[in-house]
Amino acid sequence: MEEVLYYSELFDIYKDLLTEKQMATFRDYYFENLTIEEIATNFDISKNAVSKSLKQIKLLLDDYEKSLRVKKYMDSLKEEFQAEEDILIRIQKYDNIIVSEY
Repeated sequence: MEEVLYYSELFDIYKDLLTEKQMATFRDYYFENLTIEEIATNFDISKNAVSKSLKQIKLLLDDYEKSLRVKKYMDSLKEEFQAEEDILIRIQKYDNIIVSEY
């Protein structure tokens, strides 16, 4: 499941760098939950071709992330904002305690 989430996130970031056919194949497999056989039938290609295409798409997404690091950057921003939100929640909690005591 983690792999599906990881590649779905990469796809959301880098999908515009893929061909239309690669995007459709990825969407069909990961978002529409079609089998390799169903995708092969839809595109009128072999199951082996679909399987190779999915592997190639994952490699491309990995290469884009390795080079551009957009996901890594976005993840670090999310962590930073989450930490700040946690601090704000604690401050609000202590503010409420102090206000309620007076």
